[in-house]
Amino acid sequence: MKKTILANIFLLIGLICAYGQKTDGKKLFTESFYQDSCIFKTSGENMYFILEPDYQLTLQGVDGKDSVKLVITVLNETKKIGNVDTRIVEENESVNGKTVEISRNYFAFCVQTSSMFYFGEEVDIYKDGKIVNHDGAWVAEGKNKAGIGMPGLFLLGSRYYQEIAPGVAMDRAEIMSISDSLKTPCGMFRNCLKTEEGTALNSKEKEYKIYAPGVGLLKDEELLLVKYGYVK
Repeated sequence: MKKTILANIFLLIGLICAYGQKTDGKKLFTESFYQDSCIFKTSGENMYFILEPDYQLTLQGVDGKDSVKLVITVLNETKKIGNVDTRIVEENESVNGKTVEISRNYFAFCVQTSSMFYFGEEVDIYKDGKIVNHDGAWVAEGKNKAGIGMPGLFLLGSRYYQEIAPGVAMDRAEIMSISDSLKTPCGMFRNCLKTEEGTALNSKEKEYKIYAPGVGLLKDEELLLVKYGYVK
C-alpha cells in the first residue's frame, strides 16, 4: 500500500511540475514517470484505456474523397521490452479498402498508478500492397524511454510525453478537457477526455482525440467510433 501511495504521489508531482513550469511561455511536458516504482502487468484498464485481450475498437471517417478505417485490437500476444512484459495492441489503418499502415504497439499497465505505459511500436507502411518503410518504429531500450499512453490520473492542462525516442518518435499530449460530450454512430458519450497531441520533432503538427470512459478512443481527427467490444 505504501509503495502504491508513493508511486501515485511521484506521478502527480511530475504532472503538477510540468503544469506549473514554463519554457518560452509554455508549460513543459513531463518525461519522468517514476517507472521503477511500478509493478507492470500485461492486462488492465483505467478510465479511458482498456488493455485486455480481444478488446477492439473500429473507427471510420472520410478524409477528402477517401474513406478511412482504423481497427485497434488488443492481441493475445506479449513482448518483453527490456525487463518489462508488454501487451501488443495492433492498429490497422486502411484507405478505400487498402491497407496503408499496420503497427504493433507495446503497452503495460502500472498497478500503482493505473497508467498505461507505452514502450514502443513496430510499424509497417504499405503502398500498393507492399511494405515500403518502417517510419516511426522504436522501442524503449538504450537511450529511448517509455512514455505514457494514457495516464491514470487526469489533471486538466497536464502535458506528458507518449514516446521518448530522440530523433525518431517524440509524440506528446496535453489534456484539454475531462468533460466533453460526443455523439457517434455508437451513441452519445459524456464525461469524455479530450487531448491535443503532437510531436517535439515538428511543433506545428497537432491533432485532437477524444476518449470515452469505459470505452476508449472515440474520435481521432476525422474518424469516429462505429463499433467496440470484445471480438471473441
